[in-house]
Amino acid sequence: MNIENTKAQMRKGVLEYCILSVLQHEDAYTNEILSQLKDAKMLVVEGTVYPLLTRLKNDGLLNYRWEESTSGPPRKYYGLTETGKLFLKELDQTWNKLYEAVTLITNKKST
Repeated sequence: MNIENTKAQMRKGVLEYCILSVLQHEDAYTNEILSQLKDAKMLVVEGTVYPLLTRLKNDGLLNYRWEESTSGPPRKYYGLTETGKLFLKELDQTWNKLYEAVTLITNKKST
């Protein structure tokens, strides 16, 4: 079994949650989102994030607006919709339960 494939699948599984979390406090454009993910050591590429942002927008979790940039073409800023905020709240609860369960299992000591 290839460990890199398993690691990639684990990252993919939480990427949507991480993107929504990045946007919970303020709107951001794609490069800002990618930068925050990379700063957190999430290994992602633009080719993965763009389709995910589109899907999240089509699902009604994100909206966007165009904003002029002083250093190039206009930028598309993404933000959470009210539905997206509720969805993120549910994901927070699910993540906390999942984290607790995995921690309990992986830290279990043999007796």
